[in-house]
Amino acid sequence: MVGQEVARRRTFAIISHPDAGKTTLTEKLLLFAGAIHIAGSVKARKASRHATSDWMEIEKQRGISVASSVMQMEYRDCVINLLDTPGHQDFSEDTYRVLTAVDAALMVIDAANGVEAQTLRLLNVCRSRNTPIITFVNKMDREVRDPLDLIDEIERTLDMAAVPFTWPMGMGRGFNGVFDLRRDSMRVFRPGSDRLDNEDEIIEGLNNPAIAERFADNAAKVQQEVELIRGASPEFSHAAFLAGQQTPIFFGSAINNFGVREVLEALVDLAPPPGSRNALQRRVQPAESKFSGVVFKIQANMNPAHRDRIAFVRICSGRFERGMNLRIVRNDKDIRTNGVVSFLSQRRDLLDIAYPGDIIGIPNHGTLQLGDTLTEGERLQFTGLPFFAPELFQTVEIADPMRSKQLKLGLAQLGEEGAIQVFRPHWGGTLLLGAVGTLQFEVVAHRLKHEYGVDARLAPAKYQLARWVTADDPRELKRFIDTNAHRIAYDVVDAPTFLASYGAELSVAEESWKSIRFHRMREHAGLVFETLDG
Repeated sequence: MVGQEVARRRTFAIISHPDAGKTTLTEKLLLFAGAIHIAGSVKARKASRHATSDWMEIEKQRGISVASSVMQMEYRDCVINLLDTPGHQDFSEDTYRVLTAVDAALMVIDAANGVEAQTLRLLNVCRSRNTPIITFVNKMDREVRDPLDLIDEIERTLDMAAVPFTWPMGMGRGFNGVFDLRRDSMRVFRPGSDRLDNEDEIIEGLNNPAIAERFADNAAKVQQEVELIRGASPEFSHAAFLAGQQTPIFFGSAINNFGVREVLEALVDLAPPPGSRNALQRRVQPAESKFSGVVFKIQANMNPAHRDRIAFVRICSGRFERGMNLRIVRNDKDIRTNGVVSFLSQRRDLLDIAYPGDIIGIPNHGTLQLGDTLTEGERLQFTGLPFFAPELFQTVEIADPMRSKQLKLGLAQLGEEGAIQVFRPHWGGTLLLGAVGTLQFEVVAHRLKHEYGVDARLAPAKYQLARWVTADDPRELKRFIDTNAHRIAYDVVDAPTFLASYGAELSVAEESWKSIRFHRMREHAGLVFETLDG
């Protein structure tokens, strides 16, 4: 039974550079799968509708995605778990953690800009995990770059073979539609709407006289390009795709509903079902009878009225049933699951049963942490959930000392969910906030005010570098901390951290303390570290 349900699952993340149209494509995939009946307006932020995946108030105000969203839908007897990620690099940590919970990725590229910086960063994460990637080249209804140039850039920049599955006929105002290279048919372009139109016109055969007659300006050129592509592109290999060596390419215009159905079909046909996953103790197979899962995301205040806190859990093996007792391996405590939910972004429904690949939400009050493994009793610890050493620091104070309790609560919860890193100095004093990007500070200040009623004053701190520190000998670590107490702080899981104002300070410490290891990355609450310094 579990094996049959595993085969039906497809769990993937949508990744892109900001403004490539990722959230729009997410909306349209939900629309075409029948999960929603009218798509949110992504551009018209003053309107009453917003993208389903953008649920935070700051996302609605600014038109950006700053937190990952989870959406489940069914299509063609498959259960699709779609994770929409922040495109902005300042929130890349959230995206990296989401990528540990998926089996495939859908990469969105702006046809006018090609492969951009954040796309490359995210692709490198996918490559390190051998995550299969489907590519959607968006915005073909605008004046964009030549498709042949884009294919060449994708292959050179991403270092993988690009295999076009569809090809655009024209671009901008001359965009007539996309030709399906595998089905030898053309879907004719009509500007779409936020509602689903099932009356797409299909013309069979590239050499069909109807194409030449109706689209004389583009037909001859596209025929030449298609012949060239068919001759020059490698044969699609599903094995090479699964190994991250090939990416199928689709063209379209998400805002106009165009090319979306082809991508949705490809996700069902090509993306892999949930596979086995590494734990420190062994490799876990999805079809095993016993439940296991890992917390890859914490989100506070999805419903501000209830001050709720949801742990997002990727099921790795077995069958989940509501009400079952689960063991938190980190501390051997049990947790009841009576209120577990499934997601359509902010909307939640009580969940009775779930299987590997599904994302479930467990409401809790700080019991669960990022990286926690849940089982029916077996001691397992799944690996690979990253926390990166911050590069920017600010101090935080409040204008009204009477709100200090709310500030402490807000920072504790935002730190636990990974929205910001909160450090408590060894000698006490003002709390430090650490971030990868400056926009994180703005979002935290906004959320403290609107979710916790705290007006926080943020000011630049003197530190520019941080490294978590460990040692084989606990006495050596204590001696290091005592000697450098003015530069030591503790993060949300009390991991000791060395803070430096400039690079030379770190270099001197590394040279003087050979017994201490300095880490750019912390994995999870179990304090498994990986040194990335070279």
